Amino acid sequence: MNAPLLSINNVSKKFGAVVALENVSLHVGAGEFFALLGPSGCGKTTLMRCIAGFEAPDAGAIALNGVDLSGVPPFRRPVNMMFQSYALFPHLDVFENIAFGLRRQGEAKDAIDTRVEELLAMTQLSNLGRRRIDELSGGQKQRVALARALAPRPKMLLLDEPLGALDRKLREETQFQLKEIQRLTQTSFVIVTHDQDEALALADRIAVMRAGRVEQVAGPMEIYDRPATRFVAGFVGETNFIEGRLVRNSGAALIAEFGRIPCEPGDLPEGAQATLSVRPERIGVEREGEGIAGFVENFVFRGETTLLRVRVAENVVLRAAAGHGERYAIGDSVRLSFPPGAGTLLAEER
Repeated sequence: MNAPLLSINNVSKKFGAVVALENVSLHVGAGEFFALLGPSGCGKTTLMRCIAGFEAPDAGAIALNGVDLSGVPPFRRPVNMMFQSYALFPHLDVFENIAFGLRRQGEAKDAIDTRVEELLAMTQLSNLGRRRIDELSGGQKQRVALARALAPRPKMLLLDEPLGALDRKLREETQFQLKEIQRLTQTSFVIVTHDQDEALALADRIAVMRAGRVEQVAGPMEIYDRPATRFVAGFVGETNFIEGRLVRNSGAALIAEFGRIPCEPGDLPEGAQATLSVRPERIGVEREGEGIAGFVENFVFRGETTLLRVRVAENVVLRAAAGHGERYAIGDSVRLSFPPGAGTLLAEER
């Protein structure tokens, strides 16, 4: 990354005895779509409020374009925030909602009209400029709020759970629109979300947070395929945690209760106790042949896949994803296989 647009260095924040942020350091590039992902109470919203200026860190520094933001009030920061509730003005129509910030800045009427029409077109609202807010659907309100936040051309847009109020199908459609708008404007977006699917779909990079600290920062594929900790592996997507002993002779492998699984050992020594994270879709499922024997204990049909719970030992049940069209019943015998590189050895929890 070139010189980052946003630099967060060793930021900490407490509310009484509660530690909301602990030595958080992050960098966001110009034009980047960045996600703060984690469960409720992990500190992601507090961090966003510190960036916006609604909270002041107890320690550390936040800079935008190399300028320290300490003491700079929210209205003087070149950032804007889109709230989960949208906070639209019900007494103003769509056009005037989007124009509100521009009028407050004293922009000329012609410039305001041009900018608002540009954003109406970009957000696919061109025919709704004079529509009342209470006449809009949830998705349309979300796009009005986005257009209003983008109108003053902020260097960075902060989005607080922006799709949380939408149903699943509309949320998925809106993800494409949001990515396209971010690409067109080249504005840096920082999104706060607890929805791992949303973060994986939208972000160029993701910071996974837990208990006020950053567990891992990486691109979506690396977060999913190579989680740095057990928490990241369990929070982002579904996985199996397999305990065992590492051996390096005849090819590195984890010796688990139910069999041998090939793996990449990293720096772990021979004989080390380790945990392997393996996503269900990385496990091969066959009716017969080679592999680890088990039987189907339960299953859930998910359209494109069927998620099987397969008992492979008295105390071990693994989840494996069978392809579309494969039909299984409780009690069916199966064989599970683990291709090289199917899992990731995990670091010890802090």
